[in-house]
Amino acid sequence: MTSAPSPALPLNLSQEVSLLTAALVDVESVSGGETPLADAVEAALRAQTSLEVTRDGDAIVARSRLGHSDRVILAGHLDTVPLPATAGARGTVPSSWDGTPGEGVLWGRGTTDMKGGVAVQLALAARLFPSNAGTGHDGAGAPAAAATAGRDVTFVFYDHEEVEAAKSGLGRLALNRPDLLAGDFAILLEPTNGTVEGGCNGTLRVEATTVGEAAHSARAWMGKNAIHAAAPILARLAAYEPATVTVDGLDYRESLNAVGISGGTAGNVIPDRCVVTINYRFAPDKSLEEAEALVGALLDGFDVVRTDGAPGARPGLTHPAAAAFVAVVGREPLPKYGWTDVARFSELGVPAVNFGPGDALLAHKDDERVAAEDVRACLSALEVWLTA
Repeated sequence: MTSAPSPALPLNLSQEVSLLTAALVDVESVSGGETPLADAVEAALRAQTSLEVTRDGDAIVARSRLGHSDRVILAGHLDTVPLPATAGARGTVPSSWDGTPGEGVLWGRGTTDMKGGVAVQLALAARLFPSNAGTGHDGAGAPAAAATAGRDVTFVFYDHEEVEAAKSGLGRLALNRPDLLAGDFAILLEPTNGTVEGGCNGTLRVEATTVGEAAHSARAWMGKNAIHAAAPILARLAAYEPATVTVDGLDYRESLNAVGISGGTAGNVIPDRCVVTINYRFAPDKSLEEAEALVGALLDGFDVVRTDGAPGARPGLTHPAAAAFVAVVGREPLPKYGWTDVARFSELGVPAVNFGPGDALLAHKDDERVAAEDVRACLSALEVWLTA
């Protein structure tokens, strides 16, 4: 195991992209503490690119102005979940390498979710829109790498993705500066193992409540057990057969499950209230209201209240830019079962897909890691597509 060096700021956007990933990981950025990394990203974009840079809180938007007819958005979040509590866990900060740095596997919090994707964004910004693009040379006498993108590009780096939706930096941008998020097609660089994952399922959380009558457990017949009264709720959920719904050629598997149950006040008291928390992951052919109606119908006769929810997003693969990108990647697109911020772009009228380096199953785990080659492959596919 080779330890990564201490972070050196400012960020060097021209270094090999997996080494840039390590530099990003080494700046701790748990949700709510993104400012140091946001400062570094903003400074690097202003110094090393010709992009127009705007900041809103700890969200940074960098936009090209080439005058192309198409504008695509590449988006990623800067924050991570909290660091591992397990002593000796390798998925922490600072990062470490298995093998030669830049060639092996990079370990650390955020390597998969999603500093690899952010590094790809930054590398593309520096490659396609260098600060010396208009000077005719690169500072060493060689011709400058003029902006070669065949589309205008908006790079979005945002805060507070790993916490409640009300704090989302992308949601704040959508409210404060929706003009900065205008585009024809968006790619969210969440980990997908380098495969395009179209759209996402929606999510709905409800609470189903039963009410009983409290009594001493030695005289249970004097009361009514609210936990027992919740048994039909669990039975209906267990019997429910989740659908698989085809949307724009992709098969979205739904799921409907009890994810929590609470009730009772003491070991010698018959409970007078019980709450079952239910989560429904629904295909993007449904609105949030339609999903809520389906759950309400299934649990007819019970008090059901929505506590949280977000609509899904259709795949967006019918857009010409999306079709061209899928062709470059060369893999059959898959559906995204979990909710991601592609849904926010969909609400803004921008079709969006997920595509990024790393295995999503490693996200938030104490052994989080990403292979250097996977980050390079993601960068290569996007660069080929953007310069086509």
